[in-house]
Amino acid sequence: MATVTHDAALANARRLLGTEPAAALAQAKEIIAAVPTSAAAHRIAAHALRALNREEEAQAASLAAVGATIHDEAMVDAALALAENRLPDAEAALRQRLREDATDVAAIRMLAEVAGRIGRYGDAEKLLTRALELAPGFGAARANLATVFYKQNRYAEAAETLDAVLGDDPDNAAHANLKAAALGRIGGYDEAIALYEQLTQRFPDHAKLWMSYGHMLKTVGRQDDSIAAYRHALAVDPGLGELWWSLANLKTIRFDAADCAAMETALAAIDPGDAARGDDRLHLHFALGKAYDDVGDAEPAFRHYAAGNAIRAGQLGYDAADTSAIVDAAVAICTAEFFAARADMGDPAPDPIFILGMPRAGSTLIEQILASHSAIEGTMELPDIPALALGLGRETQGEGRHWIAALAEAPPERLAEMGAAFLRRTAVQRKTGKPFYIDKLPNNWRYVPLIRLILPGARIIDARRHPLDCCWSNFRQHYAKGQAFSYDLAAMGAYYRDYVRLMAHIDAVQPGRVHRVIHEALLDDPEAEVRAMLAHLGLPFEDACMAFHANARAVRTASSEQVRRPINRDGVDQWRPFDAWLGPLKSALGPVLDSYPKAPPRPA
Repeated sequence: MATVTHDAALANARRLLGTEPAAALAQAKEIIAAVPTSAAAHRIAAHALRALNREEEAQAASLAAVGATIHDEAMVDAALALAENRLPDAEAALRQRLREDATDVAAIRMLAEVAGRIGRYGDAEKLLTRALELAPGFGAARANLATVFYKQNRYAEAAETLDAVLGDDPDNAAHANLKAAALGRIGGYDEAIALYEQLTQRFPDHAKLWMSYGHMLKTVGRQDDSIAAYRHALAVDPGLGELWWSLANLKTIRFDAADCAAMETALAAIDPGDAARGDDRLHLHFALGKAYDDVGDAEPAFRHYAAGNAIRAGQLGYDAADTSAIVDAAVAICTAEFFAARADMGDPAPDPIFILGMPRAGSTLIEQILASHSAIEGTMELPDIPALALGLGRETQGEGRHWIAALAEAPPERLAEMGAAFLRRTAVQRKTGKPFYIDKLPNNWRYVPLIRLILPGARIIDARRHPLDCCWSNFRQHYAKGQAFSYDLAAMGAYYRDYVRLMAHIDAVQPGRVHRVIHEALLDDPEAEVRAMLAHLGLPFEDACMAFHANARAVRTASSEQVRRPINRDGVDQWRPFDAWLGPLKSALGPVLDSYPKAPPRPA
C-alpha cells in the first residue's frame, strides 16, 4: 500500500471510529493486511474493538501495536532520545504522540520511563496503570510498574506485581533478582535466598548477582556463606569495588597483603576521569581505608577514606543549610502550645517503638536488645515516616521539605489518617504477632514532631554516641543509599549539631516523651540502661535482653555482625589516631562537643 494510500486509509478509519466502529475495524484490518507493521492501524483496531465491546480482542490489538512500534519512525526517535538520556526531547515527542492518540500504550510506557528517571514515581505509576488497563498483557509495562513500586519503597506491591510478571516470563533473571531484593525488604528472607540460589546456579559468572546473594546471606547471619559468595564474585570480577567494600563492611574480617595488592591494582586500573567507574573507585577507597585502619596505619587509611568520601560527596551534593532550615522551622512552629493544641489527635495505637538519632550511634545494638524481649519485634529501618512527611509537604505546600508548615495546617482527621497509614504500611514487616514492633530508621529524629502528632501512643528512644566517635564512624562508612551528610566532616558536624538542637527542643516542649540512651553509659552498665529503656516502654525486664547476641533475627544494617557479639568497647575512641585531620569536624560541632554527655531525661 503506497504511503499516500496508507495515510488516507488511516484518516478514513479514524473518521469512522466515532460513528461506525465496525467499518473502522474493517478498514484497519485492510490496512494491517497490506502493512502488518502499521502501529497506527493496530491502535485504530483496538479503539474499534473496544467500541464494539470486544475487550479481549482490543487488548490483543493494543499489544500488536506495541510490537509494531519498532517500525514507527517517531517512536524510534523518542526511544533513541531516551537511550541517550535526552529526556526533554523524549518527553516532547511522547506527549505529542499521546495528543494524537491517548491510548498508545507504547508511548504511555515510555513517558512513564521519563517520569521515573527524574524521580516522578507517582506520575510513572499512574501512566503504567493506565497502560495496563488498556493492555493487561503488556509485560514490559507491568515489569516497569514493579520497579516503580520498589523505588517508592512499596516492596510488598513490587513482589506481588513481579509474581505476575514472572508467571508470564519465568526465566527472566532480572525480574527474579528484583523480586528477591523486594522480598528481602519485607522480611521474606528464605524465599529471597532460594531465588538467589536458583539464579546463581544459572549464572555462575554474574558477579553482581553473587554480590546480592552475599548481602542476603549476611542479613540472616550466615557470615561464612556470605564471604564465600563475595569471594566467588571477586574471582569473576576483581575490579568490582562494591565487592571489596561488602567484605570490609562485615567489620569482622581483615584483608591480607594479597587482598590489599589486588585492591590497589584494581584502583590503579581505573581512570580517575571515568565518571562511570566512580562507584568502583569510591568503594575501593573505602575498603582500602578499612584495610590500613585495621593495621593501625592512619595516614593512608585517612587518605583513602577522604578520597572515597570526596567522590561520594560530589555525587550527592548535600547542602547542610537544608537540614538547618528544617530544624529552624520545627523549633519555631512546634512549641509546647502547638503540641498541646493537637494532643491525642493522631492514631492512638501504642504498637510502634521508634529508635532514632545519628547513624552509627548504637541504634542497631538497642534494637537487638529490645527485639530479644518477648513482647517486641525487630523489623528494620523503615522508610515510611519520611515518605509520609515529604508526601504531606508536597500535597499542601508543593514541596516535600516544607512538611512542618503542612503539619501545622493539617486538620485532626489528617493526623489520624497518617498515623493509620503508617500502621497499615508497616504491617507487612510484622511476622510474629508480638504487641510492639521497632522502626529503627536513625534519621527519623528530623520527624519527631510528626511522630508525636500522628502516633501519640508510640514510644521514642534517642540513641546518642560521643560526637567524635559517632561522626568518625560515619565518615569511614559508605552507605548503600542516603546519609548524604556523612561524606564531609564539616557537613557531618553541622548535622550532628542540628540533631542535638532539635532533640533539646523536644525535651523542652515535650518533656519525658523521648528516652535518651547514652551509648557509653550502655557499655558501662548495660543492665541498668536496659531496665531504664524497658521501664520507659512499660515492659518488665527479661534476661533474654542481656543475651541479645544469641538472637538469630535478620539484621540489615552496617552493624549486623557487631550486634551478634556481646557488648564490648571496641568502637570507643576509634577517632583518636585520626585526630590531626578532624579539625573541620570539631569546628562544626562547636559547643556540642564540649557539652557531651548530657544526663538522659527521665519521665516525671
